Amino acid sequence: MERRDREMIPRTALLGMLALALSALGLASYASITDRMPSGQPEPAVVLAERTFVLDGDGVAVSAVQPDGTVLLDTENGAFIAVVNDALVRKRVVHGIQGNPPVTLSRLANGRLTLSDPATGWMAELTSFGAGNARHWNVLFEN
Repeated sequence: MERRDREMIPRTALLGMLALALSALGLASYASITDRMPSGQPEPAVVLAERTFVLDGDGVAVSAVQPDGTVLLDTENGAFIAVVNDALVRKRVVHGIQGNPPVTLSRLANGRLTLSDPATGWMAELTSFGAGNARHWNVLFEN
């Protein structure tokens, strides 16, 4: 075996990658051409409770204040809430949103929690990140 052969990607691996890419392209094309409806999306659910508040943070510390001034959360360690706030801030920068408009946290009948930003149309399914992370958001319904 030559030195050049040992350093190259094996031919079977390249053919496998090509087959995978072409299969994915074929499936996506078929779904597009036949107007196949998207699947694997959660069914719409009734909203059981909603909280609208301004979410503010510095990457670690987080505060959530309702439009009437009621403080729902003010903590030095925002944990997962701080991470989601960072994503929200980035989305607003991309959309050119000025200021810090309120967001809406919703508890749905099927047990899911969602955070939506009317200013950008962005929404996050918070329960998708695990029960531990969802517990951080449930605190906002307790106040």
